[in-house]
Amino acid sequence: MSTSAPPPPFLDDDRIERLSELLEQRAVPFKGFNLEALDGFLSALVVSPSPVPQDEWEPVVWGGKPPRWDSPEEATQVQQLLAAHWNMCAARVRHDDDSLADHLAPLMWLPEDPELTGEEALHEDELDVGHDWALGFFEGVALRESEWDRWLDDNDWMEEIFDFLDRLASGDVMDPDDPTAAATPLAYRERLSIVSSLPGMLADLNHHRVDALTPREPIRRDPAPGRNDPCPCGSGKKHKRCCGAH
Repeated sequence: MSTSAPPPPFLDDDRIERLSELLEQRAVPFKGFNLEALDGFLSALVVSPSPVPQDEWEPVVWGGKPPRWDSPEEATQVQQLLAAHWNMCAARVRHDDDSLADHLAPLMWLPEDPELTGEEALHEDELDVGHDWALGFFEGVALRESEWDRWLDDNDWMEEIFDFLDRLASGDVMDPDDPTAAATPLAYRERLSIVSSLPGMLADLNHHRVDALTPREPIRRDPAPGRNDPCPCGSGKKHKRCCGAH
């Protein structure tokens, strides 16, 4: 008797298309996530300062609460798709820009023609590359906001990453030397540069997360001998009459 093959650990093209379709039908109309925002959201969760259980984060995906699915089979499929997407994001952050496999790349819309050279040749919506991804990431951060704030306070390099993501989300570049100055629009090429750097940024955040969660072994030192104990040097004298006299 044959059994169906288990679902793949990551999203393949067909499953990406199916998950995107479900989100557009059952999440986006209720102010939930599209596929790109979900990818940013899960990326934030896998590098979060502390774990966020699925029963806490999944309602956010659908705009408040999970939908009522048409059948148990569809509900199971949705859970498998979310698990595969989570696996993809968790695997992604263990690689930097140079070692990331194509099937683990961030899921976001990019223009089909990489040779476009002028912003005047681009449609307006093409200037928003990475916008939804960054918004989703910040929604994930919001679930552990106080803990992220502590990390940001202690790590200037992390603040720089968040500044880049804020540029993707807002489309604005603030003058760091003059916060009162008017923001300038984020250039399309800079958007692409930030997007291409996302895997490295996520890898850095994950390294920090792992380091922060790794228990530190206390340095073990042998107790110092008492003054009247035999000297540990083996001389046979009391410690106070030998090495302890120095």
